[in-house]
Amino acid sequence: MTTAPETSTQDTLRASMVSVVLPMHNERDGLDRLFARLVPVLQGLGVPFEIVTVDDGSRDDTFERLKVARATVPNLKIVTFSRNFGKEIAVTAGLARTSGDVVVVMDSDLQHPPEAIPQLLAEWQCGHYDAVYARRVDLDRGSPLRNAFSTAFYKAFDYMSEIRVDRETGDFGAFDRKVVDAFLAMPERNRFNRGLFAWAGFRTTTIPVTMEERQTGTSQWGFFKLLRLAIAAITSFGTLPLKIWAVIGTFVSLSALAYGLFVILKTLIFGADTPGFPSLMVAILFFSGIQLVGLGIIGEYLGHVFSEVKRRPLYFVREAIGFDRPVSILPPNHGAAAPEANRDGR
Repeated sequence: MTTAPETSTQDTLRASMVSVVLPMHNERDGLDRLFARLVPVLQGLGVPFEIVTVDDGSRDDTFERLKVARATVPNLKIVTFSRNFGKEIAVTAGLARTSGDVVVVMDSDLQHPPEAIPQLLAEWQCGHYDAVYARRVDLDRGSPLRNAFSTAFYKAFDYMSEIRVDRETGDFGAFDRKVVDAFLAMPERNRFNRGLFAWAGFRTTTIPVTMEERQTGTSQWGFFKLLRLAIAAITSFGTLPLKIWAVIGTFVSLSALAYGLFVILKTLIFGADTPGFPSLMVAILFFSGIQLVGLGIIGEYLGHVFSEVKRRPLYFVREAIGFDRPVSILPPNHGAAAPEANRDGR
């Protein structure tokens, strides 16, 4: 368990309010345990705080249990989506509805220990850094296949994108208000939040935190979800795959031209050969495969363009509870808001 430093008075923490964002999906069984650990930590900070939970279209009664928890959890605010839009969008929605000078983002399954929050805030308090991430110290946990996939993704991302993301960090971190505002000013639909934070710049550091086992339920991140996120991340932050394909196309074209000249010269000198069916089929299949892969990469980028130009809302809010003013379906700077079901201040 991470030990928190003493930050129990308002004089020691330069924040008028601390916000905590909790994205949730089917977390009904862990809510009591989560708040039992989180609330005492926040109360110990000695400053006002708010807990913004985002129910990402849960299939269980997470939303109903959150409404019940408002009777005992101070300043608990709830946003529930019309359907499941994904964790990256849920975090975005939560950040857009915070009002604290510093915002903590963490998972709801207690893999991110709430007791580490004072450490994150103490590092932010120094004033040298605008974003403080929790750096995992237990990277060996998990299946070998998942770890290998993660390593390959980060290497590919670092090589193909214009930014760098620390593989030893996750979503758990504390962010200054100006970092949150910069993040919300980026309106793209295909979101890789850690990449967006990194692209925004600002001064960033990490602190070591021992992560914990998931307390209840199972992870919502299967292999194919992770694969989709990896592809979206790489293609959202760099055009190197397109440039590589241009190089491959040039190389193949030059090779084909050279081979064509060789065939012409050979025919002029030695006469025509009987064409070989196997070699012809191999060549056709090889170049067809090259073309299809190239079209797939181009299609991935074109898909990003397609989703952006439609300018659909990032999400729809089904209900919002605990906010002082009406809650928009969209974060700031993401277009006009549409009507929504809203129950403020309950």
